[in-house]
Parts: sequence; structure tokens; C-alpha cells
Amino acid sequence: MTLSSIFLGLFQNPKWSFLAANDVETISVKGDGSKLRQTAAVLTNVAHISAPFLSVFLIVHLSAPVLANVGGSNLSSNVMLLGREYYQTGFGERYLLFIPLAAHVASSIVKRIIDPRPASPRKITSTLSITAYSTLLIFLPIHFYTHRVSPANPSPPIFAVGPSEVDYEFIKIGLARFPWRSWILYGGLVASVMLHAVEGAQIIQASRFASRKFHMRPRTRKIIAGAAVVPILAGLWTLSKEPLMVFASLAGRYEAAFARSWVYRF
Repeated sequence: MTLSSIFLGLFQNPKWSFLAANDVETISVKGDGSKLRQTAAVLTNVAHISAPFLSVFLIVHLSAPVLANVGGSNLSSNVMLLGREYYQTGFGERYLLFIPLAAHVASSIVKRIIDPRPASPRKITSTLSITAYSTLLIFLPIHFYTHRVSPANPSPPIFAVGPSEVDYEFIKIGLARFPWRSWILYGGLVASVMLHAVEGAQIIQASRFASRKFHMRPRTRKIIAGAAVVPILAGLWTLSKEPLMVFASLAGRYEAAFARSWVYRF
């Protein structure tokens, strides 16, 4: 018995039917291309089931800049440090973030490659695809390197800024010293992620809960995504207007961490 058949049997079981897509992606194992169809069905479920883990991470991670509208950098830093107890522990980072992210990305890419149907499930120029690839190939790598990898560099002048030292003063330094680059990167990342999340939520809802007959028009989805983006960017704007409250020595280490990324060097 293959892994694909085990998963397909699970999703066809009435007890677990809510996990299976209701559209053409849940396909009979009979007929031509049945193995590829089974695999595509499994990959669809992997992509859909991993999405809630990423959504929880986004809520936890992005609540900090939103709360800057209320309590400034002090509240944002405290919320961020508290949120790290969820997604930056040995267990949480591996099993609640990295593995779901890898599963979501890999299953979506592989499914597009092997899908046995004559036409791709959606155009590569769709909002879902454009936001996925812009996040995966541009905004997320730069963000992760700048905010996670570079500050941990032990060489001078960074001297391995510890996680407890990388709070929202780090963000404020970036906004103050590299304003237009920071706004483009933060704005692009937040907009891409929110648009992708709303588009993906519509697809999951339509395929798994089709009986509810709820459908959002493209314009409505963009409005919802925009409504999620505005408070996040407004929080960053609030932070950018605060005075810097960091020692000069630490500010220099922050700047050096940003400067290690090629984006901030030109």
C-alpha cells in the first residue's frame, strides 16, 4: 500500500470527508493517469492542511506591528518577544513553521508540475501565483536573511546580536537609515502575503465547504486583503515617527546587520 493510497482512503472516508476537496481535485482512482491524479489529490490536501499553521504564525507575528498603533514600539516589542515563544522555540519553529511552510511550498510546486489535467489548475499570472512567487523568491528570503540570519553573524561589527536584542528598535533603525528600501520590502511582503492568504482562503473554502455556497468576488478579496494590510503598515508608520531609543553601539550593530544584505548596500 502506497502513501498516496493511504491518504486518499482517509480523505474518502465519510468520517474525514471534510478534509477532502469537493472539486475535481478529488478524483477517482480509476482511469488513465490514476496514480498522478491520486498524487495530485494528496498534494492538494497537504497544501490546504498546512495553510492553517502558517495563518496562525502570521496572526502571532503581525499582531506586534498592528499593536504599535496603540502602544508604540514598547508594546510591539513585548508582543513580539512573547510571540517568539510560539514560533521561535526548538519545537515551534521546526514543527509549527518550517515544516508546514516547506510542505505548503513543495506540495504546490510539485502539483503544478505533475498535474495530469491538460490545463493547469490556475494561470501562473493569477493573483495567487504572483503573490506566492514574489513572496517565496523575493520578499521572504530578503526578510529572513536581514532579520534572522544577518543579526546572528558573530563577526565584527555585528558581534551576534541576540534574539532578545532584536526588538522593534531594530525595525526603527531600518526605517530611519534605509527608508525607501524598508518601505518597499515591508510593504511588498505584507501585501503579497495578505493577498495570497485571502486568495488561498477562498480556494480552500470553495473546495472543502462548497455546500455553503459562499463566494467572494476578486474585488472583495482585494478589499479584505487591503483592510488587513492597512493597520500593519500604519503600525510601521507609527514606529517610524518615534525617536530612536537604543544605545549608539547597538544601533551601529543593527546598521551593520542591515548592510550585510546586498539590498541595503547600494
